[in-house]
Amino acid sequence: MAAPLIAVVGPTAAGKSDLGLALARAHGGEIVSCDSLQVYRGLDIGSAKATAEERALVPHHLLDVAEPGDVFSAADYAGMARRAAREIAARGRPVLVVGGTGLYLRALLHGLFAGPGRDEALRRRLEALLDRFGEARLHRVLRRADPAAAARLDPKDRVRVVRALEVYFLTGRPLSQHHQSAPEPLTGFRVAVFVLDPGPEALRPRVEARTTRMFQEGLVDEVRGLLARGVSPLARPLSAIGYRQALGVAQGRLCLEDAIRETVTATMQYGKRQRTWFRHQSGGRWFSDPLPLSSEATAFLSS
Repeated sequence: MAAPLIAVVGPTAAGKSDLGLALARAHGGEIVSCDSLQVYRGLDIGSAKATAEERALVPHHLLDVAEPGDVFSAADYAGMARRAAREIAARGRPVLVVGGTGLYLRALLHGLFAGPGRDEALRRRLEALLDRFGEARLHRVLRRADPAAAARLDPKDRVRVVRALEVYFLTGRPLSQHHQSAPEPLTGFRVAVFVLDPGPEALRPRVEARTTRMFQEGLVDEVRGLLARGVSPLARPLSAIGYRQALGVAQGRLCLEDAIRETVTATMQYGKRQRTWFRHQSGGRWFSDPLPLSSEATAFLSS
């Protein structure tokens, strides 16, 4: 019999982690994080990583599996997350995939195409365009070539924007189309995807409160600690929302109030991209309230 796997996904600050924890406790499940920042050691506050107390209540997987300077791809995530899911299922427990990184969810459930190798000459040209014209210009190029990829990628995510354009120019097809024809779906599980999205108006005060709390709890000191450990300020995780603003404070380029305001704005913009991705890619059922979602998830696990 296929093992149950529930994905609880949606925009940042929607309440996914609390709901996932409650479901896992109620049904004896284990959680597989679906978050592109939580994989990194030392990025705890800004990624809203599960606390030691929460991990003691429910086993969590795909946390702290890479160093901040490592190259960690969606394919790396898919391989590790599939192994974790199969190990959880072998213990007779339900799998709960919880997070907001849409590409990681797709990689786990549907696989990723192998893709062309790096083309160093093309990358140098794209990076030269970045240096000359800036991130917004290159993102506009991507929007014309691959609107779906542009909708989910932050213009400041230079690595992924360059890769998406590299795939497009090397293959003549958008990266999003390649993902849709991925050849290796996850097998052995019956899957339900639930999207938790309270909507932008309800989400904004939650984002504001969460952002203020992260900075109050020491996000800037966390970044200073990473730099003291030798993590480069150019490391990809430090360009993520919240971390790049905290880095600005640590380097004296931003005051705390501006960093909080910029983080809230960027998080809301990211939430819009997350909605676009999950609406077009997940095939999930949408809920604005966690209670009916919890009821549906319970019914699925009991069926």
